Amino acid sequence: MPTESRTTTGGRQFRRRTIFSGMLVGAFALASIFSGLSPAMAEERSWIGTWMASPQPIWGSDFAFPTKIPASVKDQTIRQVVRISLGGSRIRLVFSNAYGDRPMRIGGASVGLAGESGAAEPGTIRRITFGGKDDIVVPPGAPAVSDPLELTVDAHGKLAVSIYLPDDTPLTTFHWDGRQTAWFGEGDLTQAEDFPETAITDARVFLNEVLVDTPNEGAVVVVGDSITDGNGTTIDADTRWPDLLAKRLAPHQIAVLNGGISGGRLLQDKMGVNVAARLRRDVFSQPNLKAVIVLIGINDISWPGTGFAPNQVRPTADAMIAGYQQLIALADANNVRLIGATLPPFEGALNGTPLGNYYDPEKDALRHEINRWIRERGAFDAIVDFDAVLRDPGHPARINPAFDSGDHLHPGDEGNRAMADAIDLDALLGR
Repeated sequence: MPTESRTTTGGRQFRRRTIFSGMLVGAFALASIFSGLSPAMAEERSWIGTWMASPQPIWGSDFAFPTKIPASVKDQTIRQVVRISLGGSRIRLVFSNAYGDRPMRIGGASVGLAGESGAAEPGTIRRITFGGKDDIVVPPGAPAVSDPLELTVDAHGKLAVSIYLPDDTPLTTFHWDGRQTAWFGEGDLTQAEDFPETAITDARVFLNEVLVDTPNEGAVVVVGDSITDGNGTTIDADTRWPDLLAKRLAPHQIAVLNGGISGGRLLQDKMGVNVAARLRRDVFSQPNLKAVIVLIGINDISWPGTGFAPNQVRPTADAMIAGYQQLIALADANNVRLIGATLPPFEGALNGTPLGNYYDPEKDALRHEINRWIRERGAFDAIVDFDAVLRDPGHPARINPAFDSGDHLHPGDEGNRAMADAIDLDALLGR
C-alpha cells in the first residue's frame, strides 16, 4: 500500500504519497483555441489534448544519431498514425513549425481512421481546413491549429494523419523517437485511402497534437526522456508506459499526453530543449490539465564525457536539485499538481556500443543522491518510485532482467507495463 503524509507547497496543501504498489513502500498553441470566444461559446466547448508528440529541433551530422528524415521535401505527402487516449465525435489537429526559420506552407491535410500499413479505413478520410481553407502558411516558431471536424473515434482509436508539402520544405521540426511507422509519398496523397509510399521512418514530422471535443475530465501530461518516449518498446505496438497509463485512466475520463523526448535533460539542450524551457509549450498550455509526472535526469548524469557530450562536466547534486525546484516552482505558479519520479537503475547501460561509458559507479552514486532527495524531502506533491519498481532485487544497481529491453537502460514492453501499473491513480490526481 502507498504511504501518505501531508505537505504544503506554495500555500496549497496536497497529499504526498509514494505512488507505486508492490514490493516496497507500497501548445502555447492551445490557448489560442479559446482566444476571441465569448464566455458562452467557450462553455460550449470542452477541447482537451488526447495525443501529443513534443517538437524537437533537428541536429547536424556530427551528432551520434541520424535524424532518420530527409533534410527537406518537395511535392510530397507524409502520413503518420497516432493512437489517441480519449475519443469523441469532433477533433482538431495541431501542426508545429516551432523550430523553422522560414514560413512553412501546408498545401493540404487530412485525417481518417487508420487501417493497416499506412492505409485509411474506407470512407473515413476527412479534409482538414484552417480558417475554412485547405492550405495555410505557418510562420516560423508558430503552430497551426485546424478547424474542428466531424469524425467519431473511439478511446484508444488510431488516426491516419496526412500532410502535403508542395514547396521545398526543410524538415526542421520533428520528434525523433516516434516509435511508429510513418510514410512519405510523391504528390498530394491526402485523399488516398491506400498510401503508395516511397520511404518510411519512425520519426514524427510537424505533427504535434490531436485535440478532442469531449465532456471528459481532462488530461495528465508525462514529461521525460527516452524512457518516457518509449525507447526500448516495440515499434507500432503502443506499449510505452504513458500509453498503458492512458488505458488505466480512460475509465476515469482522463487522457494521457506523452511529453517525453529521447535524450531530454533537466539542465541542458540538445535532443530538444531542457525541461523547464518547454513546460509552458508542452504542459501548461493544456486545457483541463489535471497533473504532471516528471521523470528526468539520467541523461544529465550520464551524458558528460560520452560521445553525446564529450566536453561537458557532470552536474552536481545541488545543481540538479535546483533544477527540480524550478520545475516545482513553475508548476506551483501555474496551479498544477507535479509528481516526481525516481531515476531507474542503469548499471551496464549501452555496454558494447560507442557509448559504453554511459555508466560508472560515480554516476550511479549521483543517481542515488538524487533519488534520496526525491523520496525524502517531500518537495513534489507526490512521488512514484520507478527505481524500486524496475530494479533487480538481487542486483539493485541493474534493471530487472524481466523488464530490460536488452540495453540495460530502457525498459522493454513488460517494464513499461510495470511502470504504468505502479502508479496510484488517487495519489496522481490528489484525491
